[in-house]
Amino acid sequence: MPAADLLITNGTVLTMDADGRVLPEGFVAVCRERIAALGDLAAAAAWTAPRTLDAGGGLILPGLVNTHTHAAMTCFRGLADDLPLMTWLHEHIFPAEARLDREIVGMGTRLACAEMILSGTTCFCDMYLFEDAVAEAAREAGMRAVVGEVLYDFPSPHYGPPEAGLEFTRMLMDRWRDDPLIRVAVEPHSPYLCAPGLLQEAAGLARANGAGLVIHLAETAAEVATTRERYGRTPVGHLASLGILGPDLLACHCVVLTPQDMDLLAAHDVKVAHNAESNMKLASGVAPIPELLSRGVCVGLGTDGCASNNNLDLFGEMDTVAKLHKVHTLDPTVLDAPTVLRMATIDGARALGLAGSIGSLEPGKLADLIVVDTHQPHLTPLYHPASQLVYAARGGDVRHTVIHGRPVMVDRRLTTLPLDDLLTEVRRWSRTLMPGAGGPGAG
Repeated sequence: MPAADLLITNGTVLTMDADGRVLPEGFVAVCRERIAALGDLAAAAAWTAPRTLDAGGGLILPGLVNTHTHAAMTCFRGLADDLPLMTWLHEHIFPAEARLDREIVGMGTRLACAEMILSGTTCFCDMYLFEDAVAEAAREAGMRAVVGEVLYDFPSPHYGPPEAGLEFTRMLMDRWRDDPLIRVAVEPHSPYLCAPGLLQEAAGLARANGAGLVIHLAETAAEVATTRERYGRTPVGHLASLGILGPDLLACHCVVLTPQDMDLLAAHDVKVAHNAESNMKLASGVAPIPELLSRGVCVGLGTDGCASNNNLDLFGEMDTVAKLHKVHTLDPTVLDAPTVLRMATIDGARALGLAGSIGSLEPGKLADLIVVDTHQPHLTPLYHPASQLVYAARGGDVRHTVIHGRPVMVDRRLTTLPLDDLLTEVRRWSRTLMPGAGGPGAG
């Protein structure tokens, strides 16, 4: 009788594999950190394991992948809302970020990890400051993460002068190179905050180390106008002229694109992180996702940071994405539920260069998976699992979360983070940002 370390049983398994297999009344067997087998309940009887998680007739699927966020910005959730982007950034967010240190970033990231685990996200791609603290917090939470220190052409509140940013990124790569959960990417902020030389150095560093390159790209009309004025090209055209477009580039937002831009992204196999709710809240516009998908561009979903969303719930993001593009195109068939679910799972993994390891439930892949409790009024009846997950499920419906073969949430209880202590800690710190406390809202 084969032995596993963990069995997840009594649920419908959505594999998200290339064939889109769905296994009613199925199971998943996990040996150490990998999926050993999956199948129907009759086959499950052949396995033994010291621990079993009961799916309770719910849905077993790959963990969700958040392809773009700034995890520690949970500390700024609700700090400044309903403002134009540049006002929001320069009058509120940048002054608040000037007060950050490793301890605060670690605290905010642990809060983000708790929120993501509780809502079914098992892997995230982060761009922020003090990213060594982000990596440490994710590791403590047992989360999979791609991290990268944001690079600017002006002094950073963390590493100081611009030339120190690439050196810090090299240090991150050396430190986390062999970690099973943490990967390091090179992350210049954007074409409008990074000179051509910095962008090319960043791309060279990524290629020399086999790492991903992550950048904000074509997020707003103002950004596109600025780049055209400086360089005579769109942001996408600018990166193409610098030789930076390629399959390891993850371009975040991509809201304001010309047809030629989209052709360039497709020709160079650039991946895109779509952040619909953040783009809506900041009035940046609607990214042309149907047009990108029709060109074969790989698109994953991201929440962006909690100061501009204001949550990390990818179930909510899926619902928004599917509906936004329907009303925007006046076509109810655009971005159907299976497509959006792929964007949140296997295509998100592909966008991060991790599709060989996560994003689908297949023997040999790493065991990153979640169980959704469908024994709920808003999830009854269940005709089509993908539609139910995209249009009706909520992050709070996730019952179990397993990452790298380890249950990090069981029956809605976190196993890796002291949630009550963490909430108290963040609330206490947030009072320092209140008006009258000397923070950015004072005066």
